[in-house]
Amino acid sequence: MSIHPTAVVDPGAQVAEDVEIGPYAFIDRDVIIGPGCRIMHHASISRFTRMGRQNVVYPFVAIGGEPQDLKYQGEKSWVEIGDHNTFREFVTVNRGTEATGRTSVGSHCLMMAYSHAAHDCLIGDHVVMANSVALAGHVTIGHHVVIGGLSAVQQFVRIGDYVYLGGMSGAHADIAPFTKAYGFRVQLYGINSIGLSRNGFSPEAIKALKDAYRLLFRENLSLQESLARVEAEVPNYDQVESLVNFMRTGERGFAQGYK
Repeated sequence: MSIHPTAVVDPGAQVAEDVEIGPYAFIDRDVIIGPGCRIMHHASISRFTRMGRQNVVYPFVAIGGEPQDLKYQGEKSWVEIGDHNTFREFVTVNRGTEATGRTSVGSHCLMMAYSHAAHDCLIGDHVVMANSVALAGHVTIGHHVVIGGLSAVQQFVRIGDYVYLGGMSGAHADIAPFTKAYGFRVQLYGINSIGLSRNGFSPEAIKALKDAYRLLFRENLSLQESLARVEAEVPNYDQVESLVNFMRTGERGFAQGYK
């Protein structure tokens, strides 16, 4: 273990033997840091944070801070972090509240400088949050999502798998998986074909998603009518089924296609 003499590591923290901790870093009690992690100078890991393997935490990151929620009364809650994540300068990740008890970040994620995940957020694997992205409380982000810089996501919004959300956007409603979205009041701009192709989706699956998107967002049908037509007319790829299941749930409404 390489711990700089100026770092503060509480005796109640569990830190793997090969973790590197830089100057003036702070590791609180009730923190678990897995093998191969690197905590750079002036980073702060507060109580009730569990961190997996091979994570890199850059200077002035603050993980595990109390929720910025007026209802919070000091109850025990956690931040749970997977493996191989990178947290760039000044990133903040707050603990959960009694509503769910945790905020979680998956594996292989990149949170760029000044991005923020509020209480009770659930972030999947292979997510990229560019500079100054702000997630409000209870946001759910799927896998392989890219969020452009300076974007904001309102509380309880869901962003589905493989979404590309353009920079300076305001996500006020759920964003269907496999789509491209952009705008101050976010709108959909079709299927994220380039991103899906780069991730190994077959041309046939991408075409099926485009057909489903047309029925869901371009035909002026009710949601129930469009879902019925998708199930009846579009080949039943796993991705289409995932899209249909996403559209059957949610409480914030859905971002609509650009007209």
